[in-house]
Amino acid sequence: MKIPHQALVALANGERLVIMRNVGQPFEPKLEKVSEPDLLLTNFSAGVRHQDPAGQRNGSTDVDELAHGAAIAEWFNKATLNGAKEPVVIAADPKTLGQIRQHCHQELEARIVGDLAKDLTNSPLPEIERVLAEA
Repeated sequence: MKIPHQALVALANGERLVIMRNVGQPFEPKLEKVSEPDLLLTNFSAGVRHQDPAGQRNGSTDVDELAHGAAIAEWFNKATLNGAKEPVVIAADPKTLGQIRQHCHQELEARIVGDLAKDLTNSPLPEIERVLAEA
């Protein structure tokens, strides 16, 4: 995956968001940690849609995880609407990535240059860089 120099790379899952910056080349990323925002979960509407009978029986729907995905999108939406211009790459587990996509403002969508449906938040940095380069 081509990750522009100085692009933000968001590593996310249903519990954690880590913001990295690519200080390397587009096809040879070198990531540095920028921040790990503590997000306020306020949008639980996604959980209502996912409360199907099968999900309730096997406990596969975690409303907090879904709300975390919405909170990530809200965090990036706010930054974008306040003037952030850096390109963004998102790597997140499939459920979280789906929630982020559903809640993105169109200006944020224009900044997203790539995404990957994979949870890399707890992977070692060299592994993250390798997986993103090969995606």
